[in-house]
Amino acid sequence: MRMRFENSFGAHDKSLVRARFDAKRFAADESGSITILALFLFLALVAVVGIGIDMMRFERDRASLQYTLDRGVLAAADLDQKVDPETVVKSYLDKAGLLEHVTGITVTNSTGYREVSATAQSTFPTQFMHLSGVDTLSAPAASTAEESVGAVEVSIVLDISTSMKEPNLTYLKNAAKTIVTEIGDKNGEWNKEVSFSLIPYSSQVNAGADLIKYYNLDRFHPHSHCVNFIDNEFSKPDLSTTTLLEQTAHFDPYTETREPIEHPVCPTRAGSAILPFQNDEKVLHNYIDGLTVLSNPVADEDSGIDNGANWGLILLDPSTRPVINGLAMNENIVPDEFANRPVDYNSDVLKVLILVSDGDNTDQFMLNPSMRTTMSDIWYNEEANTFAVYQSSGNPEYWWPHDNSWQDHPYGNGGKYCKGKGGQQECIEQKAEVETGTSKQLSYVELLNLVSLDYIEHNIFTHSPSAYGQWESKAFSKKSAVAKDQRTKHVCKAAKDEGVIVFGVGVSAPNAGRDVLQNCASSPSHYYDASAPELANAFTSIASAVRMLRLTQ
Repeated sequence: MRMRFENSFGAHDKSLVRARFDAKRFAADESGSITILALFLFLALVAVVGIGIDMMRFERDRASLQYTLDRGVLAAADLDQKVDPETVVKSYLDKAGLLEHVTGITVTNSTGYREVSATAQSTFPTQFMHLSGVDTLSAPAASTAEESVGAVEVSIVLDISTSMKEPNLTYLKNAAKTIVTEIGDKNGEWNKEVSFSLIPYSSQVNAGADLIKYYNLDRFHPHSHCVNFIDNEFSKPDLSTTTLLEQTAHFDPYTETREPIEHPVCPTRAGSAILPFQNDEKVLHNYIDGLTVLSNPVADEDSGIDNGANWGLILLDPSTRPVINGLAMNENIVPDEFANRPVDYNSDVLKVLILVSDGDNTDQFMLNPSMRTTMSDIWYNEEANTFAVYQSSGNPEYWWPHDNSWQDHPYGNGGKYCKGKGGQQECIEQKAEVETGTSKQLSYVELLNLVSLDYIEHNIFTHSPSAYGQWESKAFSKKSAVAKDQRTKHVCKAAKDEGVIVFGVGVSAPNAGRDVLQNCASSPSHYYDASAPELANAFTSIASAVRMLRLTQ
């Protein structure tokens, strides 16, 4: 009995020892651990890739919704859009299959302004993220676009040289009225923040008596109101009101005309003076309708794009503010609301310069300085309508072109009449004829207001073989077309340097004119090459470009 008990106890002890050994061995055994780690890493990788796939699909759908919404509100905000803005937005989303996601569309209209806002939200079911409890992702989209005319200062520089004859002039007038209306008038009301300055030009620019009196002009005659700018005045946007400016002489180097001269270098005809800072549609349209070119000219006018562009930029430059203030406060020519214009550069006001030409720069005539303020050798008897030319070497000394004779006095200022030729002249007291009226010696200012240079050469200096040289090559100098092209280039660079938007319009212009206008434009897309009948379309396109369209959110 005893022996059996002891044996039983020993067997149990051995089993316990063996179990402990097995447990230790199992604990020390590392086989299979890599498999477990790999399983955990695989599950983590699947989760990350799945989340990435969900996020990429979500971003794709969100971007598509945002892109479609942006396009829709941009199209709807266009002031030229005839379809209801809300309908436009919905049509874009509908075509993309996203209409059901729209949550709201708001349209705000006011004078020359439209704002369209839209919101949308789509719910995206996840494929992998739902395993972590995220069943859906929400994709919101919001977009706001506005188009507005806003505050704008526009200088429109219009070619009224003789080449812009009918029917081109009518096309120009209609196009100019179109651009004024389309920039200034939207939704049936007029935007009071838009100002227009209209600058007609031929060879020169008639600034007008009211505008030019605010500048320090060396005025030596009262007949016209143009400035002979010097070269460096084309390289900067401002024009000093204190620096002495050279007045353009009043003379006609083109035609053979008298009382009045037909074709003065500085235009004086109706509809040729600058109209500064206006915004009344009727006033602007009436002014445009009054633009004129020379009727039945015997010679073409020269074209000065440089002078037109320079005045256009001057009327956009803040330094001109005291002048415009004076025209508003003292002259009642400019509306009071523009008394503080032109505004500073880099403000919220858009500045636009539009240059229109059907030609190119040509030579500019300038009177010989010695003839600006001196007396001529020509006498005039207004009552008898006769001229006489004094020549100190003559014997007698006065040439009467109406009589083809030399006399010892201007017609009307003596009682003798001379007959004969050369040294055989004999002057005797007149018996049969009494000279009417009295002759007066004319200054060059008076003379050139009466007759053109060609008229003097062919009808007054009929005695002189050197008349051509005296009244053609010596009477004036020229600024060449090449130099004027450079001036135009400098004006446009000065404008663009200050942030002014420059448009160029060539109306069937020659290559030289197109090159000048293209170089002036702010970019190739700011230049328009059009025939006269196409002008309205070109101006409509410019008006659309001027209206500011921007995505604000």
